[in-house]
Amino acid sequence: MKGAPRILLIRRDNIGDLVCTTPLFRALRDRFPDAYLCALVTSYNRAVLDHHPALDRVVTYTKAKHLEPGESLVGCYVDRIRTLIGLRREKFDYCILAAPGFQQRALLLARWVGARHVVGFVESRGRSPALIDRSVPWHFDAALTETEDVWGLVRAFGIGGEPGRLEVFPDVDLVATMSASAAAIRQRGRRLVGIHLSARKPSQRWPAQRFAELMHCLNREHGCTFMLLWAPGSADNPRHPGDDAKATGVLSSIDSLPVLAMPTPSLESLIAAISLCDDFICADGGAMHIAAALSKPIVCMFGASDAVRWRPWGVPFRLLQNENRDVATIDAEAVSRAYGSLREELRYI
Repeated sequence: MKGAPRILLIRRDNIGDLVCTTPLFRALRDRFPDAYLCALVTSYNRAVLDHHPALDRVVTYTKAKHLEPGESLVGCYVDRIRTLIGLRREKFDYCILAAPGFQQRALLLARWVGARHVVGFVESRGRSPALIDRSVPWHFDAALTETEDVWGLVRAFGIGGEPGRLEVFPDVDLVATMSASAAAIRQRGRRLVGIHLSARKPSQRWPAQRFAELMHCLNREHGCTFMLLWAPGSADNPRHPGDDAKATGVLSSIDSLPVLAMPTPSLESLIAAISLCDDFICADGGAMHIAAALSKPIVCMFGASDAVRWRPWGVPFRLLQNENRDVATIDAEAVSRAYGSLREELRYI
């Protein structure tokens, strides 16, 4: 194609999925330095891409399940149609369905956008939908991470090699606001370890008492200080369950330790807080992938999820998963040993 292409990438999945897609943005920017790169994502995930230097624009739409009380479902769909019509007017050269496998719902969005070419995966033994005219054969490969799998789309643009690092860029003003408190805690020990309490899936939830035991152990054995992170709110909130009660339980058991309590009411605040940590301990989930994108060494606990596909990409890590695939059965000593092993690998003082 002559000139600089106009490229739209569509990714409509969860936080971690979107983070795992970020190597595509950098690769496309390197391949087409003068291109106009735009991403269409859900409003729930937008902060993952805010401030990303490879993108010229981020456009969002709201999923029906993310509507706040009082927001209209009809209004949601009207706004979505307006957004897609606006994108259609931008006359994109390429629309990339940026997720593994055949993406039927994303293809419907691409149909509205009306790009000259649609790039997407098609089942290796199936027929390619007529709208996908730049197809990439796909079959499930259990050995690939999510990052490696979605990376296969770059073959449509003659890009080879392995995916680069994940990338997320925190809001500098939020980082500045949090920095003084984080620095004060860090001065009371060696490494500032981020401890993330919250997990969406029940099988990924570690008991409060285990978190307290772990933090006492890490402080005693390694001189660690802590930033305790959680989603604020009540656990029985049907739309946005929080872990205030759990955090209170942990904090009441570690009142002698150097810890900064940091509830994160927004994705932007979570990203900024993680950026200030030295290491990160969490269950599998979006926060884990954000930590990887911020180049943090990670100790992660996996429950009922695929540890091969969803393991951290591009950073040193230790992964724990019991045969029963329930995080609650992982003991604090095992996590402490994993952290000690990670310290030895990285030769921390």
